[in-house]
Amino acid sequence: MVFDVSIAMTWILFLALFPMAFFWLRRAWRIFIKRNYTEVALKRGESPANPEKWALMAGLINLSAGSMAVTIVCGVLIGYFHYETWSAMAGVTIWCKIFADFILSRQAHPFTFGKKKASEAA
Repeated sequence: MVFDVSIAMTWILFLALFPMAFFWLRRAWRIFIKRNYTEVALKRGESPANPEKWALMAGLINLSAGSMAVTIVCGVLIGYFHYETWSAMAGVTIWCKIFADFILSRQAHPFTFGKKKASEAA
């Protein structure tokens, strides 16, 4: 086996699944078990006006993405998934998580038309 860029990228993707799964499952744990809504639907680092309303969706997004990452890691380690399969699953999981978080944050922070108030502009 010759070490080249594709092998390095494969290892980077596989090793990156470990911390991603940890952070996603930890965030789901904080939302569902600890009832900590500080990381729910953030937009520019700010929570929405009612984070409890969006907590279920945010928790489900993190739980599903984290469990999918754990499934991929376990499948690779036991030799169940081929390279094309697990790399496609990992890529789709990462991108769907990014898009779902973006959509949720935009739904939680509605767009307002017109001029900003003096308190919002500061």
